Amino acid sequence: MPESVLYLKDASIYQQDNLILSEVNIQIEKGEFVYLIGKTGTGKSSFMKTLYADLPLRKGEGSIVGYDLASLKEKDIPFLRRKLGVVFQDFQLLTDRNVQANLEFVLKATGWKDKSEIAQRIDEVLTKVDMQTKAFKFPHQLSGGEQQRVAIARALLNDPVLILADEPTGNLDPQTSIEVMEVLQEINRNGNTILMATHDYALLLQYPSKTLKAEDNQLFEVEQNA
Repeated sequence: MPESVLYLKDASIYQQDNLILSEVNIQIEKGEFVYLIGKTGTGKSSFMKTLYADLPLRKGEGSIVGYDLASLKEKDIPFLRRKLGVVFQDFQLLTDRNVQANLEFVLKATGWKDKSEIAQRIDEVLTKVDMQTKAFKFPHQLSGGEQQRVAIARALLNDPVLILADEPTGNLDPQTSIEVMEVLQEINRNGNTILMATHDYALLLQYPSKTLKAEDNQLFEVEQNA
């Protein structure tokens, strides 16, 4: 029996009082790579925000990495987020500190204390994204693709059950997008489950995988050859 890391049944996604998506029924198994596509304004971001508990799930059933979204308590949100790795379109690196310090900040914020363990973990995740030689560079000294690799490394720090990547190639040129995609593919091959929202249909053709589409207040799985 495959292990489900995300499950929604008859779920409705709201942004304040606006119904964004209704009757959502989806399941993502451990180890899957899943795309989330749809035009701007169709609810992809609201859907992602519901998954990392920025928006509450007000109707229907939902569970993510073992947490029940409908009954999630405020105090449990930090613990839920530790099991998720989130990668944003605009990197969201702290500009006033170098790569090493950016990653240290996250580990300390999530309860890591031991200096040598922190250093070792940072080295491990930077090696995974091929950025181990850039630990002492500041974000402005890195290209967009390098910044996104660091953002992916940051998402991996707490060994998340599920990585939510929200338009991770949105600000990158086509060649850099492919490099970042290769990093994500490699991470997926190593066992991390990934849900990636994207506008970049070229990537879907190059790296076909299970695809969810947001359209007309619905979210549904589309056939690969559609």
